[in-house]
Amino acid sequence: MRIDYEDAAKTITALCEGESDAVALMATVVCELHHRDDRFDWTGFYRVVAPEMLKIGPYQGGHGCLVIPFSRGVCGAAARRGEVQVVADVETFADHIACSSSTRSEIVLPVWNGAGQLLGVLDIDSDRPNAFTQQDAECLASILANTFVDAS
Repeated sequence: MRIDYEDAAKTITALCEGESDAVALMATVVCELHHRDDRFDWTGFYRVVAPEMLKIGPYQGGHGCLVIPFSRGVCGAAARRGEVQVVADVETFADHIACSSSTRSEIVLPVWNGAGQLLGVLDIDSDRPNAFTQQDAECLASILANTFVDAS
C-alpha cells in the first residue's frame, strides 16, 4: 500500500490541532506516517539537542542510532545542508551510517518551525531500493511545514 498524502495530512492536522510541543508533534506524525505505507521500514525523528548534534526522537520500527553528528550520514547531511536528502541506494552514499542492515534507501527531511529554527530531521528508511520519489519529498515537506509551524 502507498500512502495517501492528502488523507494523512488531514489526519495529522486534526490530531495536532493546538499542540506546539515538538516531541508530541513528532510522535503523532511518525505514528501516522509509518503505518500508512509498506515502503516505510523505519520512520522517525532525530532532534537537534546541541550545536551540530542530533539525538533520536520518536520513531516506529527497529532500534535506531542514538546520536548522529551533523557531519555524518544522510541525517547529518539533511541537517547540515537544510535540504531534503533522497537516497536511492544507501550503499552509494558516502558516509552512510548503517543503523539497520535492512535499509536499502531513505529519505530525510529537515524540520523547521515557523521561526526558522531547525528542530531536527524526519528520517524514513525502506528495505527496498529506490523507494522514494520527488513527490514523496514534496508531500512530506508540506506536512512538516504545516505541522511544526508553531512548534517549540
